[in-house]
Parts: sequence; structure tokens; C-alpha cells
Amino acid sequence: MRIGLTGGIGSGKSTVASWLAAFGACVVDSDAISRSLTAAGGAALPALAAVFGEDIVGVDGALDRARMRELIFADPAARRRLESVLHPMIGAETERQAAAAAKHPVVFDVPLLAESSHWRARVDRILVVDCSESTQVERVARRPGWTEAMARSVIGQQATRTFRRSIADAVIFNDGPDLAELETMVEGLYRHWTGRTPGL
Repeated sequence: MRIGLTGGIGSGKSTVASWLAAFGACVVDSDAISRSLTAAGGAALPALAAVFGEDIVGVDGALDRARMRELIFADPAARRRLESVLHPMIGAETERQAAAAAKHPVVFDVPLLAESSHWRARVDRILVVDCSESTQVERVARRPGWTEAMARSVIGQQATRTFRRSIADAVIFNDGPDLAELETMVEGLYRHWTGRTPGL
């Protein structure tokens, strides 16, 4: 069973992914892969420096994420250049990790799954974690280095909530603080889709 997991920024997708991992799924986290590629010594850094200049690498030897965000917000074409470097590398590592999952269900945690049409053919089910835009903005603005304006900018660049829900096999609405109820919903869906008892 291959499950695509997605949701807009601040939706709570990462929380859902952590539960699916605890239930026994192999979670392939594209964001984590991206961070490893852009950490100090990461495989993507030489190519990114060639595209954006050496000042895109911070004093710690890793990608300067704040600087990268500034470039993307100022120039939409910068996002496309960034993706042209990172996406092929992320794709290769994603498949490597999925192949190592053996018989476990595989969950592909992909923030921009809805924006990439090829994912529908690569997974058996798509799970969307959804919440209101106001909740997204509130959650993201609490993150270090983020503002409400930055949160709204990212939301505006992502697929709409309507489109994201339209490609889903299941939608979990996460607008409230009741995490226990949310976990129960995720567990029920996991049982239904995989036929497995969580933890086994």
C-alpha cells in the first residue's frame, strides 16, 4: 500500500505523518530529504551555489533558508530554479527509501503533492489534511522567523484547498485542538486502507 499524504502549510500534516509512522508505516518525508540535501555537506549545495551564487550558503555551511525564502518571495522564477535542482534529487532518494520499506505500507509525505500530477499514478490512495486558511496563517506565523504576510504568501503559491480536496481519497479536517480525536480518525483510516493493526 502506497499512500500520498499532503496538506497546505500549517495544516498539521507532519503530526499525521508521525502517527502513521507510529502505526507501522514507512514514512518517506520529502521535506526531510530536502533538508538533508541542503544541510552542511549536502549533495545539492554545489548546484544551488552555481545557480544562486555562493552567498546562498550560510556560515554554517548549510543552505541559508532565510535568504532562500527572500529570493523566492521576490522572484517567482527563483522557486522554479530551486525546484529544478532539488526535485530530481528528492525523487531519487524518495524511491530509494520506498524500496527499502519491504512489506510495510509506505506513506509519501509531500507538501506539494497536489501541484505534481505524477503522484496520482505513483500511489494507491491520497490523504489530505485540511484546515481553514485563518488557522494556517495563525499556526505558521508562530514559527520562528515567520510573519503573517509570509504565511499568506506561501499559501497563495500552493494549490488551493478546493483543488487539494478534489484529488483526495480521504480528507481529515484539522481545525481544532482535539488531537486525540484526530489521532483516532487517522488510526481508523490506516486500518481501513492497509488492513493492518497499528503497531504490527
